[in-house]
Amino acid sequence: MGRILALDYGRKRTGVAVTDPLQIIANGLTTVPTAGLMDYVKEYTSHEDVELIVIGLPKQMNNEPSESMKYITPFVNLLRKQLPGIRIEMYDERFTSVIAHQTMIDGGMKKSDRRNKETVDCIAASIILNDYLTSKKQGQRL
Repeated sequence: MGRILALDYGRKRTGVAVTDPLQIIANGLTTVPTAGLMDYVKEYTSHEDVELIVIGLPKQMNNEPSESMKYITPFVNLLRKQLPGIRIEMYDERFTSVIAHQTMIDGGMKKSDRRNKETVDCIAASIILNDYLTSKKQGQRL
């Protein structure tokens, strides 16, 4: 069983999270400038056994894809071409940034530290991955 890598794709930065090899625990890994994301993912998957990449699927409240899909779709298509042996899925990411901010507040993080967008992106990727793992356990692929 390989790891699951999750990406909270953004135009400037992308949050990255990963599971342990048994796919039980999701941990924030890093935040990568989106311009270098493909290189980062290829490098990471060259030395870690990654079974699946989960990418946050931005949707509006009416369940329609958000405007940012025009940036994510080309990346996903290129990723599938560059890493044909790794399964890629998209997973609903609505409210992950809001939940990430609330998590930082609940964790007692100082207001000045909560302004760090890289931290928010990394936590959001962890939330996407954690939600994905929970849905997988419940048999509810969304």
